[in-house]
Amino acid sequence: MFATKRKSLLLSMSLLLALSAAVAGCSTPKTENAGATAETAATGNKEETVTMAWPRDIGPMNPHLYNPSQLFAQSMIYEPLVAYKDGKIVPHLAESWTLSPDGKEYTFKLRSNVKFSDGTAFTAATVKKNFDAVLKNMKLHTWLGVISVLEKTEAVDDATFKMTLKEAYYPTLHDLAVVRPVRFLAESGFPDDGDTSKGVKNPIGTGPWMLGEYKKDESATFIPNPNYWGEKPKVDKVVVKVVPDAETRVLAFEKGDLDLIFGEGVISFDAYKQLEQTGKYEAKLSEPVGTRNLVLNTMNEKLADLRVRQALHQGFNKQAMVEGVTLGMEEKADNILPKNLPYANIDVKPVEYNVEQAKALLEEAGWKLSAGKTVREKDGKALELELLYDKADLTQKAMAETLQAEWAAIGVKLNITGVELTVYIQRRKANEFDMNFYSNFGAPYDPHSFMTGVVQKGFGLSDPLQALPMKAEIDQKIKEGMTTTDEKARTALFSSVLTTLQEQSSILPISYIKKLAVYQKDVSTVQFPSNRDEHPFYGIDTKE
Repeated sequence: MFATKRKSLLLSMSLLLALSAAVAGCSTPKTENAGATAETAATGNKEETVTMAWPRDIGPMNPHLYNPSQLFAQSMIYEPLVAYKDGKIVPHLAESWTLSPDGKEYTFKLRSNVKFSDGTAFTAATVKKNFDAVLKNMKLHTWLGVISVLEKTEAVDDATFKMTLKEAYYPTLHDLAVVRPVRFLAESGFPDDGDTSKGVKNPIGTGPWMLGEYKKDESATFIPNPNYWGEKPKVDKVVVKVVPDAETRVLAFEKGDLDLIFGEGVISFDAYKQLEQTGKYEAKLSEPVGTRNLVLNTMNEKLADLRVRQALHQGFNKQAMVEGVTLGMEEKADNILPKNLPYANIDVKPVEYNVEQAKALLEEAGWKLSAGKTVREKDGKALELELLYDKADLTQKAMAETLQAEWAAIGVKLNITGVELTVYIQRRKANEFDMNFYSNFGAPYDPHSFMTGVVQKGFGLSDPLQALPMKAEIDQKIKEGMTTTDEKARTALFSSVLTTLQEQSSILPISYIKKLAVYQKDVSTVQFPSNRDEHPFYGIDTKE
């Protein structure tokens, strides 16, 4: 057994003994108990359970609200009208749909055999009630474009739901595929006044799982929905244990108290590599789910100069940094958005690491390095910048430290500032930064969520791009791409936007983020969902 940076084997054993009781205390034995399915109890077979750790409690499981509810858990209980799979929108609770020629009216035919976990029917009236609950609190959800353009909804009959938009909006179906806020709660789960912003009575959905035993801040047990319309779960239980500390998760996994570690940043890169190298476990990485970028604020006079931005881009060894910080688990990124996202498959010329060229660009921009000095100056001002990062994100911290050292070699003084996540978000929204880290949302949100961020102020992306000389042109192309019904035109518009942003070096791609999975040998293959926020339990099984 091991843990990252542990001092000695003795310390490791001491930690393991101390932690085993705490972790096991919230575990559910893989044997028969009151929570067993009827089939398991009847046959006397051993229950099949998959146990996973998560950094925090799953939350109240309100389908129409956000944190502290956890996305993967919400996706186990609640389902969408349409789903995102392998880059395409596919039927889900709606078996088909039609779109009017003007792109404003969507008519969905609902599956006839769908029931909620309480046995009640899934109907168009229930769909409308859920939409009404979301629209009642529209200010909470305007980040999702379809909510802002939604004019009205109708339950045409029990199996037909219709929604009318104020204007054509191409990502409508993609927005309906996200985990929240447009998924569906049963009538019995609604509060008496129908306002789910105040909470729900019970988390009752149509999904393959329903919430069983729940101990706040300890564990949550999910059991199969007996009324599920689709492929039934292959295991009897999924137990999610709350284990806030990454090192503790590794120890619990090695001890056998966990079957699965899954997610982004849930354990260190070092821990993943060491678990993989033991050969005792299965370990795999997903395709890119997002790009880790660095946003340069062009509203800063120093960064308004394209030559300075280009010099910073050329002035660090991206490949070496990614290999050193992520141990090669993330790949060097040349594109702002991963190429496996819709409309993002553009070919750009990679920016090569070139210290001498970076220095020449700074010289050309008027930033001189005087004899005996280490920081360049211009008009009596030093070339000094601040990089803001989330201090809880060890990857950001390590990359910030690397950039600080690399840019010092070209005469740039970089001050790195780690802050709490809430402060980080506040400063981004207020545009109070020189540069910071930014990751796009991934599928099914992008590229339209990224494009929305480039256009709309107050989200930490549009504001730092304001000094780009072609910003108005970029915004216009995005607006046209969002509303056109011409697929070829949209592809050309979005390609142009992404190409321009890359050429301007205002958003510097660093690496492609991937999900990881490490699981015990007796767990069948874990599949990464196409939707970045979905759960990993589709088809999962345990081997006999």
